[in-house]
Amino acid sequence: MTHRTQVETWVRDYERLWRTPGTDGLAQLFTADATYKTSPWAPPVVGLPALAEFWDAERDGPDEEFTLTAQVIAVDGPTAVVRVNVEYLEPGDRWRDLWILELDDHGLCSAFEEWPFAPGKHAQ
Repeated sequence: MTHRTQVETWVRDYERLWRTPGTDGLAQLFTADATYKTSPWAPPVVGLPALAEFWDAERDGPDEEFTLTAQVIAVDGPTAVVRVNVEYLEPGDRWRDLWILELDDHGLCSAFEEWPFAPGKHAQ
């Protein structure tokens, strides 16, 4: 069973690894066969090698300037829902996301699904 503190730790580690050069730390967050969806309708990225490629392509680099705040909304069994606010340096570039996580008994994410929302932008 997943606990709220476990989810909070996972989110902090996610942000730390997003800000860390390289992708070697992904195995500390995700199972080897994890699925990662950037929106409810997007095809999933599957497995650590594909996830590493995705991270390298999506982030501006480890010194990308943004603030991230997160609040765990619900935890039920292995499933957690987290509200995430991201504000980038560029004015007006902000997102409110819902993350749906499936965590295993070791705190690794086996399924990640993002529901991103931004003023004037549409998720793909």
